[in-house]
Parts: sequence; structure tokens; C-alpha cells
Amino acid sequence: MSRDERSNVSDDTSRRRSGAARSEPPGPEGVLAAGLDLGSTGIKMLVVDARGTEVASGQVPTPWRAGRDGATEIDAPALLTAVRSLIDAIDRELARTTAESIGALAIAGMGETGMLVDRAGEAAAPGIAWFDPRGAEQARAFPEAVRREFAGRTGLPLGAQVTVAKLAWMRDEGLGLRGLRWLDLPEFVAASLGGDIALEYSLASRTGLLDQDTGEAWPLMLEVLGVERSFLPELRGGGTAWGRIDGTWGSRTSGALLTVAGHDHLVAAAASGTLGTGGYHVSFGTAEVLLRVLDAPLGFAARQRLADALINEVRHIEPGRHVLVAGAKTGLLLRRVLQSAGITDRAARDALDAEVMSLPFEGSLPPGAIEVAGARNDDGVLRLALHTDGATPAEIFGAVLRHSNDEIALLVQAMDREVAPATSATLTGGWAGMAAVRRARSRVLPSVRVSERAEETAYGAARIAHALLATDQRPAASAVRPDRASPRRQPLASTGETS
Repeated sequence: MSRDERSNVSDDTSRRRSGAARSEPPGPEGVLAAGLDLGSTGIKMLVVDARGTEVASGQVPTPWRAGRDGATEIDAPALLTAVRSLIDAIDRELARTTAESIGALAIAGMGETGMLVDRAGEAAAPGIAWFDPRGAEQARAFPEAVRREFAGRTGLPLGAQVTVAKLAWMRDEGLGLRGLRWLDLPEFVAASLGGDIALEYSLASRTGLLDQDTGEAWPLMLEVLGVERSFLPELRGGGTAWGRIDGTWGSRTSGALLTVAGHDHLVAAAASGTLGTGGYHVSFGTAEVLLRVLDAPLGFAARQRLADALINEVRHIEPGRHVLVAGAKTGLLLRRVLQSAGITDRAARDALDAEVMSLPFEGSLPPGAIEVAGARNDDGVLRLALHTDGATPAEIFGAVLRHSNDEIALLVQAMDREVAPATSATLTGGWAGMAAVRRARSRVLPSVRVSERAEETAYGAARIAHALLATDQRPAASAVRPDRASPRRQPLASTGETS
């Protein structure tokens, strides 16, 4: 790495270690706060004390059920069983050192995926994964007025990923949507823990049901789906009061304040303090996501232009603010390079990283020797063309990084046409630990800073719970909510799945 590149990458370790106490008032002594992250790969929980210091954490796999042709679902009982097992595991870990109760829990998680619930709050069908390809045909078949206005109204490109496409698929498979309500996964878990049935703005923004200018349901989309306004419960800002955990989830959490923190990437940005309007927060996992905060919506026409570049303009976790969300499938491509090279552990990955860094950024092969495609956010299929010998795993890894740099540069250019250029970038996530990744991103992003926190979303949610606890220090009343039965699964027709 050149001296200029080194000067463009800084370490955020000191900020990370300072924790939540730098911005939130201290919570009551003897009470803990927790964050729950419902992720695509794992469900994570992290607990902080009254000073905002991490005291416990854990993770369980997200219990997806796979079917044919990429069909992927999650059953409500399996999800809640996983959450319960994680809460129990955290309780056992805490029991070794403290008898303090958890006074508040904030829930963050993935967008697009959720549950249809009946009047009793029970799941009427499994949740369909955001990356499940079902719904593409329905999205293409929406009326012309919906397809023409979709990006400008909702801030999202229209495709299989958005919730409305999945809802249309379920409707076409025979599930009656009338009389049901929609909850994203974090809101569903909050309701199942004993909290209110309500929607959080940043998560609702991922559905395709929300008009970004009005902050209300888009009437035309509801009409096309054949549902009423009541299909969407009350909308709330992230971090606001959501009720309390009932007594069926264990004595340590009984009566704890509940809130929904919001969309996982935004909550992760909150953990590193990078939610200002002047910089990018880059969450670099399986997907590479660039966030840019806005003080106000950009409007219909700008959202249309941004959607053409596969960039979202949606609601922030902070009420009244919006955010640009741009993405690439970089992490997925890098993972496949590692797998094809037989690299399965950290030591081998570190060795490859060192080998990549020993090469010039452009590699040592002639220009055009390795062609790469697949990083675009609507792609994700790694395609390589090798035109010469000597294409080692390090050369290929470097070529994929250069290809993804080109895609990131296009996204940055599209955003720069709508807002003033960013002046900084914070790089987070598992891939940020590789020097080769940091070197690549320093070429296309301004003043790159690296955060080394492992579980930023869970930590960000814990900070939000900590802030809620500090503002509401009333005694926690234990209460069992007998009206909230465990959600049941009702199978959908023609899922092509295996039991």
C-alpha cells in the first residue's frame, strides 16, 4: 500500500472501544440493555451494562427452510424457537457474572422479509426470504401505472426482492390477504415477545407499500394487492416504546422495555456513529451496502433516476430523515473465489490477503488477462474469463476487487449527481478485515476509516435499547400476555419445498 493509500485509511478502534457511553446518558444501575439482530445468516444478541460496555453476546443460525429453485422460507415457530434459545443462552452466560436484569431490548434486522398475521397476531404463512426469487413474474405483471410510478413512489427498484412481489405471489398461490396484516421480521418478533403490533418506518420502507413523500401507505399498491389500509399497522419511528416483554420469555427479561430499532444496515451505522450526512457507511458482508444519510427526501424524479442505478432512497431510522442505499454483490463474489481456491479458514484467508498485497493493485498480469462480471446488485453470479496463464487465486481475488471497484464507482457517480459528494467513508463488516479490501476501497471512496467491531447491528440495537432505558426508568412490571399464542404455520400451495 502506498503512503497516500495508507493516509486514506484510518483505524476506528479507539472510537469502537469507547462504546455507547459517549453519546447516551447512563442507564439505571443494576439494569442491562440488549440488542437483537435478525440477520440473513445468523440471529445475534448483545448485552451492555449501564455504562454501555458489552457484557455478553451470542448467536444462533437463522432457521431458513430451503426448497427447489432457490425457494427459501422461515416458519414462525422455528424463528421464535431460535430467539428463545438465544435468550436462554445469554441468560446462562450472564448468570456466571451477574444477577442484573435486562431492562430493555431493541430489535433490528433484515428488510423485505416478514410475516402475514391474523387478528390474534398469529402467522398465517411462512416468511419468504428477501433473496428468494419468487415474485419476479408477479412484479413484471403489475399494472403499467404501478410499474411506471413504483420507483418514484417507493424509492425502490421494482423486482422480486421487494415485499410486494412476494405478497402478490402468495395471493396468486391462493392465500387470501384480506383481514391479514403485515409485519417485518423484527416487528413480528417484538409482537411475539409481548409488544405492540406496529411497523417501523425504515423497515416498512423496504416493502414497496410506502409512499416516501407522504410516509403513508401507497393507495394504488394496496388496491392492486386487494387489501385495505388496515393491512399496514400503525407506523412508528425506530427506538420508540413498543411495549414490554411478557413473563413467558424468562425472568431476566420479564417486563423489559421493547422497541424496534430498524433496518439492520442503518442500525449498524448507528453503532459506529457514522449517521451524519457527509459520509458513507459501508457495510461489507455478503452484500456490500453503501449508506448516505439525507436530511429530507429527494423527490419523485430523483428516486426514479436513482432506481435506474439500483439505488434506494428510503426512510431513515431517525424520523424525518431519509437515506440512500446502494449495493453490490462483492462479498458473495469474494466468498466464491475463496471457495474455488479451497480456502475455508481464517489462516488461509490471511495468507491469500498477504499474497494479494504483495502484488501491485493492478496485478502482475497483462491488462485484460482476467475478465470478471457479477458484482452488480441485481446479479451476483461470478463469471471469469482467463485469457492467459498465471491466474493464481491472488490474481483472481485482486481482479474481483478491481471489478467491484468499478461497480462502486458507478454507484458513487449516480449518488453524486443527486447530492454533494461525500467527504468520508467508514468501512465495516467481515471483509473489512482484509488489507486487500481496504486498499481497493481507498481507491474509490474518500478518507476511508475502518471499524473493527464484529457485531455492529446487535451493538447498535443495544445502544438504542440503552437510550430507551435511560429515558424510561419506571419499574418493569412482569406480565404474561395470554392473548399472544405462538404463531402457527399454514402451508402455501406450490412452494416446491421439501419438508
